[in-house]
Amino acid sequence: MTETGTVRVVVADDQPLVRMGLSTVLATEPGIEVVGQAADGGEAIALARELRPDVVCMDIRMPGTDGITATRALCGPDVDDPIPVLVLTTFDVDEYLFGALEAGASGFLLKDAEPVTLVEAVRSVAAGHGMLANALTRRVLREVVTRRRTQPVTAARASELLTPRELDIVLLLAQGMSNEEIARELYLEVSTVKSHLARVMPKLGVKSRLQAVVWAYQNGIVEIGG
Repeated sequence: MTETGTVRVVVADDQPLVRMGLSTVLATEPGIEVVGQAADGGEAIALARELRPDVVCMDIRMPGTDGITATRALCGPDVDDPIPVLVLTTFDVDEYLFGALEAGASGFLLKDAEPVTLVEAVRSVAAGHGMLANALTRRVLREVVTRRRTQPVTAARASELLTPRELDIVLLLAQGMSNEEIARELYLEVSTVKSHLARVMPKLGVKSRLQAVVWAYQNGIVEIGG
């Protein structure tokens, strides 16, 4: 974000009317600035790297370079300075969503979501909270857990790597809590929670809050309810 707290956004979608609509909704919201628009994944990568926005709203199905490839390029496991991506889709059950999750997406949102939901999602991702409480994200997580894809760190190994406090934080994170909510729950400073998370993610071999939650579900640390 800028010093004034403005959230800077790049919108990527191959359909001009959709791209314009999303941009208009966001641009008319106080504290959000649409700094660029892209018609495909390649353009989205170039714009994001040049402009360094706080969030990229990424369409998942685009000609040429698709949204998954673009997401991986911006926030994948090999990216040292990732740019958060909020994936937008017209399908609530879409094989591509699992690839976007593995590519490092911070969350998912249906394109027909209410404008207020889009705004909340962008602000949440920009703040580093991801979209853990979003119903679509929960469904994607449930499917990933069902597949039981292996992660580089097992649950048994986690008990050796994570301190009790770090494990507490991961459990609350998996409930969709923000840093502020975790801090209140554990009677900690927000800065302390951030420091713990900064140490936890490398231990688990992940780079985002959502990936940490995926790891926790896959390894049976927590279970998805509802």
